[in-house]
Amino acid sequence: MSRTFLAKDGKATERVFAEGVQAFGQAGLLWVHIDGRESEGGRWLAAQADVPDIVKSALVAQETRPRADIIGGGALINLRGFGTTPEDDPDALVSLRLWAEAGRVISVCFRSMRAVDPVIDRFLGGSIADPGDLISELSREITTDLDPRIAAIGDLVDECEVALDAKNIHSTRRQVAEARSQAINYRRFVAPQRQALERIATAPFVWLDEDDRHHLRDGADRCARMAEELEAIRERAALMHDELTDRRAEQMDARALLISIVALIFLPLTFITGLLGMNVAGIPFAQKPWAFWGVVGVCMLLGLVVLGWFIRARWIRGR
Repeated sequence: MSRTFLAKDGKATERVFAEGVQAFGQAGLLWVHIDGRESEGGRWLAAQADVPDIVKSALVAQETRPRADIIGGGALINLRGFGTTPEDDPDALVSLRLWAEAGRVISVCFRSMRAVDPVIDRFLGGSIADPGDLISELSREITTDLDPRIAAIGDLVDECEVALDAKNIHSTRRQVAEARSQAINYRRFVAPQRQALERIATAPFVWLDEDDRHHLRDGADRCARMAEELEAIRERAALMHDELTDRRAEQMDARALLISIVALIFLPLTFITGLLGMNVAGIPFAQKPWAFWGVVGVCMLLGLVVLGWFIRARWIRGR
């Protein structure tokens, strides 16, 4: 749902959308939050002659990445954070598009972001007075939300390293692949988000005070640390994947060797039993009562001889 919020003299209120958008210039700060899935906010944005066309196009673009561009007296900012419905979101992090200028911030989202509601509460609580406060609060909330998730992926990789043994190859491979996939998905947004926050922190706007710049630089630093952690996770996961692949190949080789050894042990025994099993006259000792057990004994002795040779040749390990 599209919403408007007004802040002036330390007080903030929420207005009906059609009424609130008319208050630009009357309040200290007007925040227009547009739900891109609804038509009302889209029609209003398209009718704003004081918003550059390039900004309008960027605010409603379907495919976005974190960015920050200085356009005239305003800033076009795109940030990424966790959505409220991750099972329905096409990307790991959903996009929040912002156009910030003196006295007004226009934000557009096509997916609900978890960081927005806490910032709305702070806005209505009177702690946000200008666009710099709003952008810094959004960046801080987004990075605070991201940090534990990135740390959890690192912990998962740590657990996989501890459990790295031949008995858990299949389950560990799945966990490593999941961690690697998540790290790649998050890093493609976290790394450019750092650059976007750094650029805004140095922008020459009067509505960005030193405290706002400090929070933006802190958010950029946290994004840099998370990007480094994600890169390390990706590299560690790749190494573990290679190690698991090698161990799986060794395991299959060992099993193939065991099968070959068993087949080699029984090969001469099969020859003997096949030779003696021919239904022709002249089989030695065919009428003797001990003949069966004699053949069994010879087969066992021959099998033990072959097995002993394998052990001596270190094809298999003896006890």
